[in-house]
Amino acid sequence: MSNIQEFLKQAREHMHKAVENTRRELSGLRSGKASTTLLDIVRVEAYGSLVPLNQVGMVAAPEPRLLTVTPFDKALAPVIEKAIRDSDLGLNPASHGGLIRVPIPALTEERRKEMVKVVHKLAEEGRVGVRHARGEVHARIKKLEKVPEDEKTRAEKDLQKLTDEHIRQIDQLVVAKEADILEV
Repeated sequence: MSNIQEFLKQAREHMHKAVENTRRELSGLRSGKASTTLLDIVRVEAYGSLVPLNQVGMVAAPEPRLLTVTPFDKALAPVIEKAIRDSDLGLNPASHGGLIRVPIPALTEERRKEMVKVVHKLAEEGRVGVRHARGEVHARIKKLEKVPEDEKTRAEKDLQKLTDEHIRQIDQLVVAKEADILEV
């Protein structure tokens, strides 16, 4: 019995990681609103290596369509500005003293539809992760010896409930992100 419980616990952990990974990836997608996570992918050449933007400056979203970056070292402002401009985010930052202002342009209808496709692709990757965890644990439950069939069947039902619950969480993330992107 403890083997089955351990397997279900591992499945829950793997499925949770798949959901959290999907949540993190979706949070980095650009909607029409400013989000500090938008700049998480930007890398800045500082002190002889590429470092994440949040290690060389503080990112804030003071307005719905504006991000600001306050460099920890004012000398890095031009480098940070260039890194944001050169990223694939389509942003055009401007320095004002020690502050870098990054206006977030409104998304076109065509771009919104492309973003929704990306959301669905990322969500499907998350669902695949959940189903993969289910498949692995299901196979291990099937291989168990000296365990009554009714216990295996109960464990498989519990595993399916876990799977359904985590897929539902991913679906909820998709609905929320889609609404966020399509909101004008």
